[in-house]
Amino acid sequence: MTYLISIAALVAVFAIATVRPVNMGILGFAAAFIVGGWVSGISIEDIQSFFPGDMFLVVFGITLLFGVARANGTIDLIMNAALKLVHGKPWAIVWLMFALAAALMSLGSVLAVGMLAPMAMPLARKYRIDPLLMGMMLSHGALAAAFSPVTVYSVGIGELTRDQGIHVSPLVLFIVPFLLNLLIAAVLFFVRGRGLLRSTESITTEDLVAEAAGGGATSRPADGTGATIATPRPTTLVTEPTVAKARGDRFTLDHWLTFAAIGGLLVAALLTIDVGVTSTCLGAFLLLASPRYVEPAMKSISWPAVLLVCGVVTYMGVLTHNGTLEYVGQKATELPWPLLTALLLCVAVGLISAVGSSLGIILIALPVAAPLLTQGGLGAAGFVVALAFCATVVDVSPFSTNGVIVLASAQVEDRMRFQRQMLRYCGYVVVTAPLLAWATVLVPTSV
Repeated sequence: MTYLISIAALVAVFAIATVRPVNMGILGFAAAFIVGGWVSGISIEDIQSFFPGDMFLVVFGITLLFGVARANGTIDLIMNAALKLVHGKPWAIVWLMFALAAALMSLGSVLAVGMLAPMAMPLARKYRIDPLLMGMMLSHGALAAAFSPVTVYSVGIGELTRDQGIHVSPLVLFIVPFLLNLLIAAVLFFVRGRGLLRSTESITTEDLVAEAAGGGATSRPADGTGATIATPRPTTLVTEPTVAKARGDRFTLDHWLTFAAIGGLLVAALLTIDVGVTSTCLGAFLLLASPRYVEPAMKSISWPAVLLVCGVVTYMGVLTHNGTLEYVGQKATELPWPLLTALLLCVAVGLISAVGSSLGIILIALPVAAPLLTQGGLGAAGFVVALAFCATVVDVSPFSTNGVIVLASAQVEDRMRFQRQMLRYCGYVVVTAPLLAWATVLVPTSV
């Protein structure tokens, strides 16, 4: 009975967070104390010990550091330099946004799409670039780098796989989803963007600054469709205004210090120094150097993401302690044909993640699937990589954080029609991504 109640509570947490604007992490904390304390008889002290302090520091520190970078204009300098690099060609701008989103995410910024969409989507309208193409290229760029060693996704998977005795190379975990997202983006560009190759228009840095400062994008649709997008999971903040705009290519001491801090974070990650501790200390240093950025930087901290990660992981600790995960995993091993079971799990993860939390479903699915990996027939590392890819690539959905930012930033005449386009595209991804991962990752790495 304990197992059934625990599973029912888990389903309820996902269902409620999907249909109500309540952070899944808050529900996870409540479920942990109710199911853990009342149903499973776990002491409050033990339940509190499941709180993932290290993951809290990762999300807090990374979003703080990049909040400072955004507030002091460092992100604007990067955008201006990148725009000059591609000479303002519309087709190159599309790929530039993919690359910039990937670069920001690879540095640990979960707000990559939120930083770029308010500038990229108005430019798409002005220069007649397909808004779906621009928005999805932004999303795929960020998702391609979602498993950089300094992201919360990578840190979370690393801890889970170590706990399960599974070795997954951080480099493989980063490169494989990157290449698969790049492949999907290339197909998308071929289908919807190849006409841009014939365009003779050029986008200037003045256009970029004007779009960013002109308020073209807001945190909610301006045409009254706010209720339509009220259900997506609130895992990150959408947008906050930049406090300091870069003036031309002039570098200030704040910019140099920020670049040094970002470089230091990368070095720390390569040296396997704790990313959360490093980013928090570097963020504190930048705020001490420039106290005027304290308020906007604090607003950029992704408190909803902090709640999500900590709440879900705490409840997963309860499910591990009361034996629920072991029970579900054993049931999964009773299914024949491990490769087929793995494919079905990837499809299920993609479907749930499209309307729920990608990070949350990863944190739940990997422990559940652990017994399946121990029975042989599946490559453990390949399964982890495939599952991670399927859980994140569907964040192109208009019910995901990235998707809702793109939808809110889009400069389109009919936002409902654009939302339906995003849903159709997400449907294609939900169907094709598991098959792609199964064929290119699972089968080659399995016996």
